[in-house]
Amino acid sequence: MAEHDLSDARDAGASVNAHADANANMAAIMIGARKLTIEEVVAIAQHRAPVALSTDPAWRARIQRGADFLRRHLAAGATVYGVNTGYGDACVVDVPTELIEALPLQLTRYHGCGMGQHLDDAQTLAVIAARLNSLAYGFSGVRPVLLERLADLINHRVLPRIPAEGSVGASGDLTPLSYVAAALAGERDVKFEGALRDVHDVWAELGLAPLTLAPKEGLALMNGTAVMTGLACLAFARADHLTRLAARLTALSTVALDGRAAHFDATLFEVKPHAGQAEAAGWIRDDLAGRDDTPGHRLQDRYSIRCAPHVIGVARDALTWVRRDVENELNSANDNPLIDPDNERVLHGGNFYGGHIAFAMDALKVAVANLADLMDRQFALLVDVNFNNGLPRNLSGAAPARAAINHGFKAVQISSSAWTAEALKNTMPASVFSRSTESHNQDKVSMGTIAARDCLRVLELTEQVAAAHTLATVQAARLRLRIDSATPVPAPLQRFIDNVSTGSPFVDEDRALESELRALTARIAACDLLDDYRGGSNA
Repeated sequence: MAEHDLSDARDAGASVNAHADANANMAAIMIGARKLTIEEVVAIAQHRAPVALSTDPAWRARIQRGADFLRRHLAAGATVYGVNTGYGDACVVDVPTELIEALPLQLTRYHGCGMGQHLDDAQTLAVIAARLNSLAYGFSGVRPVLLERLADLINHRVLPRIPAEGSVGASGDLTPLSYVAAALAGERDVKFEGALRDVHDVWAELGLAPLTLAPKEGLALMNGTAVMTGLACLAFARADHLTRLAARLTALSTVALDGRAAHFDATLFEVKPHAGQAEAAGWIRDDLAGRDDTPGHRLQDRYSIRCAPHVIGVARDALTWVRRDVENELNSANDNPLIDPDNERVLHGGNFYGGHIAFAMDALKVAVANLADLMDRQFALLVDVNFNNGLPRNLSGAAPARAAINHGFKAVQISSSAWTAEALKNTMPASVFSRSTESHNQDKVSMGTIAARDCLRVLELTEQVAAAHTLATVQAARLRLRIDSATPVPAPLQRFIDNVSTGSPFVDEDRALESELRALTARIAACDLLDDYRGGSNA
């Protein structure tokens, strides 16, 4: 549409500028009159960039025009769902004129029933960014001040406490998003400057007043897919990073097992032309550059090494369409009803339905769990004296005199197997478990938010497997060099070994590795383990 062809932008609105935070010196990510990317949502979520609303006059006029039209439409006696009617199956209930202004706040209040753990800071920021961008599309009938105040939440890190559980993914993420709407209206607690605070006090401290939500603004904030979409953006970035890490660990495992680089020859992947598979093989081949196969070794390495590009490639190729669907949802008007300011129409529909995100997250969690299984199988080869081509049992680095009482990575591999099993168990698709709710009005729902949460849990478990495999593979490579100091270790792999070793020294005598595993898992989740790879894939 025309509004997406506009590119002019401005600094944040006055309310944002008045209380600039520590990120003010960073380049702001512009919201409005342009499309947002997954990487931009991740940058917002990771506190790497503030947001600013576009100053394009046409865009700002369009936002105001939608709110003005809705007011005129109501004044003319029109009936608009959720504005002068009840919600859901109560759409047949007319709301008296004198109660219309009170209706939005009532919506936020009765949806304040979320349960489970609260979203963390990054997840909360991703959710707010997704909701802001959707409302900035210009089809929701909200005022510019509402967009400015959502930007304030991001830029001042005023973080609503959003319970993770309670959304069926249609009519959007109603219950979790009610906590965002309530925060704007001055109700419920928020996290601010590291403390749990009453949001009314926080707004006063910032010199701002809580918003009185205009007709439809409560519904516009809540009746959309922002929670599942924000979480999906974070899931995409982490899955993207894991595919590259799995490729690197395959290359390092090949060195540690004294395996064959020829399994990753480019011709193999030209004649089976799945793009992601070829990409993964190329990464492994680059990491093994300069390593020749030694005659006399096993002719073919086991599947978890030889077929690694084929496993990783499935995830790489999945990420291409996952990006497409997540970014389409991110850059959509997904509430109901929609307000068309150009043709002055109210469109009652179902854009709040999160089916595309649900399916994408269901598929992505399967692809990621397969990475966990791949890495766990490689790990199992490394610790087993029957398959590791002469490495010490369980990768123990103990001196011979103490070898009998040292067990190296035995328990870590058991734990890795447990994490893998749990990741695999969580691949049950959520999107097929639609439940009829709300007096059979919401009788077919997406379960997109549950799918996204499941995907994040699978990612968490897979990152734990990756951390365990990383420590073990680095240990194995160092042990291989003990056996044969002439073993070629290509430069990218040596840098990786050195990087990991700074946080986890060689394991000679057994020690508790929990703290090292936790620290490394955190680095993997933050996508900062690979110093020569920083995400932003072309997937």
